[in-house]
Amino acid sequence: MIKKRLFFAACLQLCLAATCWADKPKLVVGIVVDQMRWDYLYRYYDQFQDNGIKRLLDDGYSCNNCLINYVPTITAIGHTSVYTGTTPAFHGICGNNFYIDGKSVYCTKDEKEQTVGSDTDKGKMSPRNLLSTTIGDQLRLHTDFRSKVVGVSYKDRAAILPAGHAANAAYWLDTKALCFVSSTYYMTELPDYVKQVNKQLSKNNELKKIGSQIGEYPLCGHLTADMAIAALKGEQLGKGESTDMLCISFSQTDLIGHKWGTRGSHTDEAYIELDKDIARLLQAFDQQVGKGNYLVFLTADHGAVHNWQFMQEHKLAAGGWDSDTLLVNAEKEVASQLGATKKVIADILDYRIFLNHQSIKQQGLDEKRVKEVLINYLRTSPNVVTAVDYEQLRISSLPDRLMNMALMGYHPRRSGDILIILEPNYYQYGKWSSPTGTTHGTWTPDDAHIPLLFYGWHVNKGHTSHEVHINDIAPTVCHILRIQQPNACSGEAIQGVDTTETDD
Repeated sequence: MIKKRLFFAACLQLCLAATCWADKPKLVVGIVVDQMRWDYLYRYYDQFQDNGIKRLLDDGYSCNNCLINYVPTITAIGHTSVYTGTTPAFHGICGNNFYIDGKSVYCTKDEKEQTVGSDTDKGKMSPRNLLSTTIGDQLRLHTDFRSKVVGVSYKDRAAILPAGHAANAAYWLDTKALCFVSSTYYMTELPDYVKQVNKQLSKNNELKKIGSQIGEYPLCGHLTADMAIAALKGEQLGKGESTDMLCISFSQTDLIGHKWGTRGSHTDEAYIELDKDIARLLQAFDQQVGKGNYLVFLTADHGAVHNWQFMQEHKLAAGGWDSDTLLVNAEKEVASQLGATKKVIADILDYRIFLNHQSIKQQGLDEKRVKEVLINYLRTSPNVVTAVDYEQLRISSLPDRLMNMALMGYHPRRSGDILIILEPNYYQYGKWSSPTGTTHGTWTPDDAHIPLLFYGWHVNKGHTSHEVHINDIAPTVCHILRIQQPNACSGEAIQGVDTTETDD
């Protein structure tokens, strides 16, 4: 009798465990807020309403020390790293713009595809430059492609790269036609629900008045939330037998920051209005899927430094770094020392020098010597801490943390040749820059310390101050879903988030 009872108890335990492991949320939602510094969570906390970001903070799990562990800290890289669980070294998205084998590319540009939804070229895009899978790709694979995955943003790259290769759809705002569009990579015609959204946009007088500058206004966030809710309902996300995924990115916070900086009424308004959009989304998820039946994470692709003139006004060290002048003087240095008659630098992008290898070869110059001359010149330039040859990173004098960030951000065919490290709060500044605005891309916590909140299905209420990284997000989500990590994943699942975790 005792043996039978023990056997029955064991069977019951196995059944309960199997039920737990088979249980899945109906919907996973990833929210990326472009250029959101971590400290904004608490700077605006008292101004947030109870059912928006404050709801995620108070009822979810907050990772208070989430850092980006690569350089440069750029939009396309950040969005990709969040969803792939890896860094440019493996996913290959090395900037918004970068070079592949000497050819300049935009991260999602694809001339093989055409725009769906307008007559402009804004939809000639795809995720083909992405080398790895995403959370959504793994979810689709796990469910034999029964799951639906949709990306929505103002920016094409912020909708396409998070959603991944196998996404059902990605939508972004065409600033020429002032409507949401997609690409023939996904479809040949917009679904009716997107057409209805665009019909409403055509009647929006505020949008018509603002025009192509819509990204610099909170209205951009409202329209993004509208499109996300339309996709939620139109695709019936969270209503099927398999877990679906919605990838949302808010971009207005980035454009507003670039123009007006980290302080002031424009930025304040941007985050108060963002909070309202988050609240609308959560309400829509509650209604469509049911409270407790969905999993949300909120993070950022990068942060931002304080405007250097603002810093100087308050007697703090800061300044603008004029890369245009440096480029001219660096070419002169190579000409003077090595006799170059043509340019040897193809570009300076995101604090990296991309050499013109063809020009160097045609001139009969030794590429190693060209690098040495450039590095020596850079190291004596104002506000440059150091410059290093990417191929010599492991034997460089960089501190371990910086060296690891450089290595994690380096793809040998896509990341350029020389990395430039600036002093803290010095950043690239030129004729294209706003005198009151900010930017990002460097290694400092201003740019690299980002928010990370988990909320909803099987998420603990609490927080941690342990250091975690941007590439830990994807394996954490995949762990909660009990699916395989993306195929180039280099991060680790964050302990303490999942309520079903048990000690081994």
